[in-house]
Amino acid sequence: MTTDPTATPTPPAALPTPAPRATFRPHERIKDPSVFRRAFERRRWESDATLTIYGIENGLEHARLGLSVSKKKVKTAAGRNRIKRLIREAFRLSKLELPIGLDLIVVPKNPRADFAAIHRSLPNLAQALERRMRGRRPPRNP
Repeated sequence: MTTDPTATPTPPAALPTPAPRATFRPHERIKDPSVFRRAFERRRWESDATLTIYGIENGLEHARLGLSVSKKKVKTAAGRNRIKRLIREAFRLSKLELPIGLDLIVVPKNPRADFAAIHRSLPNLAQALERRMRGRRPPRNP
């Protein structure tokens, strides 16, 4: 069986577009103490029983995360590392639900919070904070 060299090749089947990678990239992390200070001084925050989130506009096309876990609130280093790890993972998995262009400084209120509570709380508080910062009212429930 021979192939015809003049025949037009058939295009390959369309590949499905890959989902955005859910990773926590270095450019999504806040390290500069002046950003933390500015967010705390600005006093724009949202809170629930699990987390408190302070926010400030960053002018970027993505949200950034900063963590502030005090020794006074979480006594042991292992406890502080655990809560920070859970918050980073919740941020990583809910990036598509988070508003773009905001720096989010997260302060845990409940040191014994589980991942499900943090994962539920983070996007809800971030969206409420964005509405407050952008001057939009939350929708009313009938």
